[in-house]
Amino acid sequence: MDAMLQALSDPTRRAILARLAEGEATVGEIAAPLPMSLPAVSQHLKVLEGAGLILRRIDGQRRPCRLAPHGLDALEAWLTQLRRAMEANYARLDALLDDLQQE
Repeated sequence: MDAMLQALSDPTRRAILARLAEGEATVGEIAAPLPMSLPAVSQHLKVLEGAGLILRRIDGQRRPCRLAPHGLDALEAWLTQLRRAMEANYARLDALLDDLQQE
């Protein structure tokens, strides 16, 4: 999950993921709106692939990329766990504040 969070920390990589959310794309199609070279975009794609967020395949001369089907599952599970813990903490705080106001 560390690799995933590191990958998501970069705004360019988040923009690439947003583009891939629209559908599969080649490196050239991903790079077109970005103010960087194809090799720089390829480096970002390697990071995303290493984090398990995207998949690449070979289609002749093309190397299309797409979102990994379950790429965010581990992050989502972790965030759900944190959300539940925070909700429990806030519920205890609310109960304590209610007790203090009644005294």
